[in-house]
This record gives sequence, C-alpha cells and structure tokens, in this order.
Amino acid sequence: MQRIETIYEQYKIMPNLGQHQFRVASVAWIICDSISKPLNKEGILTACLLHDMGNIIKFDLNYFPQFLEPKGLEYWQQIKNEYIEKYGTNEHVATKKICEELGIGKLEIDYVDAIGFSHLKDTFEDGSLEKMICSYADHRVGPHGVLSVEERLADGKIRYSGRTDKHMNTWDWDVLAQALRGIEQKIFVYSSIQPESITNELVEKHVLEIKHIAVAKK
Repeated sequence: MQRIETIYEQYKIMPNLGQHQFRVASVAWIICDSISKPLNKEGILTACLLHDMGNIIKFDLNYFPQFLEPKGLEYWQQIKNEYIEKYGTNEHVATKKICEELGIGKLEIDYVDAIGFSHLKDTFEDGSLEKMICSYADHRVGPHGVLSVEERLADGKIRYSGRTDKHMNTWDWDVLAQALRGIEQKIFVYSSIQPESITNELVEKHVLEIKHIAVAKK
C-alpha cells in the first residue's frame, strides 16, 4: 500500500491537480457517509484520488499561471513532455495506464472510466451508485473549490467555449447537462443530506484526512 501523497510525488502531480483530486474524494466521502445503502467506499475514494492522474497531458499551462508556482512554466512543460512521451497524447488512456502501474483493481478502473463530462449520459444510464458518486463528486469541484451543479455547468461552458477539441464537437451539451442533474437526483434519493450541504468548509476538513489515505493494490 502507498499513501496517496507519496503517489502524487512519484508521478510529479501538479499541486492544483492533486488538490482537485483531494477535493473530489472528499465530496465522495461526504456523500458515502450520508448513505446507509451498502457502498464500495474504498473503491470510490481510490477512483476519485486517481481519476485525473494523466491530465497534465491536456493542460494549457498558460491558462492558470498561478498554478505553476513555485516551479514555473519550464519545469511543468518538461513534465508534460515526459508524460506524453511515456503515455501518449490521450489523458484518459494515460490515467488508466497509471492506475494499472499502481496495481489498481479493474472495478476501481471502471469507476475511473465513468468520470468525465462526456461520460455523464452513460454513467446515468448504467445506474451504478458508485460510478454516479465518482462522476458527481468530480462535477461538484471547480478550479478553486466546491460549486453547485448549475455553477459547475456554467463554469464549464465558459472555460470550454473556445476549445476546438475534436471529441468536444461530438458533445450534446444539453443531454449531458441533464444527465448530470439526473445523477444528482438519483444519488440524493439515498442520502440523508442535501446537495447544498456539501460546502468548501466541510470538504477542506475531509481533505486533511484524505491526504493520509493509502491506496491498496488488488
């Protein structure tokens, strides 16, 4: 078993990306603890903590220059180049390869596969509560902290409006946005809390515990 902080150091994860994954896992933790129905909480947290491991591959490193400090653009560009050389140009493929390197189980990798805006419709229709929690938790966290679903959708439209990625041209935004709303409704049927109960203050409290989690090989 390896502590998640050690894994992030090993893979030279950007601090803001590590913080994002910590926050996503914290949102998932809060939701899991609010549901009495049996859940694979360990698998959910593992997937949330690893779901964006390859994302430096797709980053525009000039978009949030404050996130490059203190090491700077040149350092992170070199890390990005190393990732592309080792894992290729698809960040999702890279993330799965890293999960496999870490010995993560197939079930947890399936949870990772369910995360992402383009997968929302499939995740909603699949109906797995674990997959929905992983996906939903990711969509409750923006670059600077927790957002509501509607805030996250609005933020995403702004951030991706100028993007011309080939796969994004195939998205039906309204269908995927409605799937996210449906996922929220499905999850909170089982929860003792409401979506607005998930606040930055509560999430940051859990981050302190999440950082000490050890990821188990299967």
